[in-house]
Amino acid sequence: MQVADLGDVQLHYRVDGDPDGTPVVFANSLGTDLRLWDAVLPLLPAGLKLIRYDLRGHGLSSVPPAPYSMGAMIRDAEQLLDLLEIRDCVFVGLSIGGMIAQGLAVKRLDQIRALVLSNTAAKIGTADMWQQRIDAVTADGIEPLADGVMQRWFARDFRANPELALWRAMLAQQSPMGYAGCCAAIAGTDFYTPTSGLRLPTLGIAGSEDGATPPDLVRETIDLIPGSSFSLIRKAGHLPCVEQPAEYAALLSSFLQNIGHNG
Repeated sequence: MQVADLGDVQLHYRVDGDPDGTPVVFANSLGTDLRLWDAVLPLLPAGLKLIRYDLRGHGLSSVPPAPYSMGAMIRDAEQLLDLLEIRDCVFVGLSIGGMIAQGLAVKRLDQIRALVLSNTAAKIGTADMWQQRIDAVTADGIEPLADGVMQRWFARDFRANPELALWRAMLAQQSPMGYAGCCAAIAGTDFYTPTSGLRLPTLGIAGSEDGATPPDLVRETIDLIPGSSFSLIRKAGHLPCVEQPAEYAALLSSFLQNIGHNG
């Protein structure tokens, strides 16, 4: 188990693939941990150094006192990549991970040569909506919210799959403080202006049945970046890397090949 001590937070991270390979970094969504990418990584081409980590307040990373700012979430990623001496990576971010990706690309273009913005947006929801979520989690924990979250995360077919129980458990077992802290970071984020200034290869991915970041919202953000491309994965909700890993990996592999980011 690898832990990066960044001072105010300790991040659990993992490196798979070729240790000397071309770097691809993955950042997960609110309420999940780095296992989000388990089904996709074995399907990617050889010659890649695959780095993933648990967001602060999630998985096996430490849980600093809430609330968190998006600036702190971006700094976590920045410091982890500096610690691992990563430059010119492709950064794959899903949901809040995609917000981190946008902010990091604006701040540290030396670290990122291309973006994959999956099931995310420059702005997600409203401050009031997130405050209600924070209040609910602070009062009663995550468990009462779990069934509603599953509706947004997964398409109808997958919700009939016994595997759903594992993802529900992953959500319910997260730290309420960590979850609420990340909700606050999302609530305070509007990246429309900075993201519209980005000029780097970008792939957008959306799920046709995503109840958290619908395809039109994802496309609106991707369209801010000139030359970007957009792909819709059908029969998938907010976590298409879980529901349709082969299609997700194929999109990612094709993008890496198109931009010459091969092992």
